[in-house]
Amino acid sequence: MFFHIVLERNMQLHPRHFGRNLRENLVSKLMKDVEGTCSGRHGFVVAITGIENVGKGLIRDGTGFVTFPVKYQCVVFRPFKGEILEAVVTMVNKMGFFAEAGPVQIFVSNHLIPDDMEFQSGDMPNYTTSDGSVKIQKDSEVRLKIIGTRVDATEIFCIGTIKDDFLGVINDPAAA
Repeated sequence: MFFHIVLERNMQLHPRHFGRNLRENLVSKLMKDVEGTCSGRHGFVVAITGIENVGKGLIRDGTGFVTFPVKYQCVVFRPFKGEILEAVVTMVNKMGFFAEAGPVQIFVSNHLIPDDMEFQSGDMPNYTTSDGSVKIQKDSEVRLKIIGTRVDATEIFCIGTIKDDFLGVINDPAAA
């Protein structure tokens, strides 16, 4: 799920960036350092939408660097248990498959794939129904439900299932 929140961060800036463009240099460094990162508490920072406040700088003794407290608004993505997501399959093996929904990687175990689907090995490993009408392979788009998350300091891991109503393949690249 996406949220629009306010976060705060202390940014260190080298003296060569001081001058007329101080604020622009600070904002560009903030975007470079923060966008695309993951904090276990808030989730993945997708984009910075605005700067609320830049505090007074504090000179670091001996280095010349200045630390500025910056308050900024951003969009974050944090998956929750029970959430339905659309994802792209990145890898298929006999244990299940991995899929990506934006920055988060989700593992779907073969126990959480419908019983009528069987693993087919070969040059393009996949899960196929007995009649061959539905196939899950690399680059397939699937709708899945998150049944578990594990949050580390810098990463979020998810376990998903397609063993439920209205879940499964939504777009098969092999059919196109």
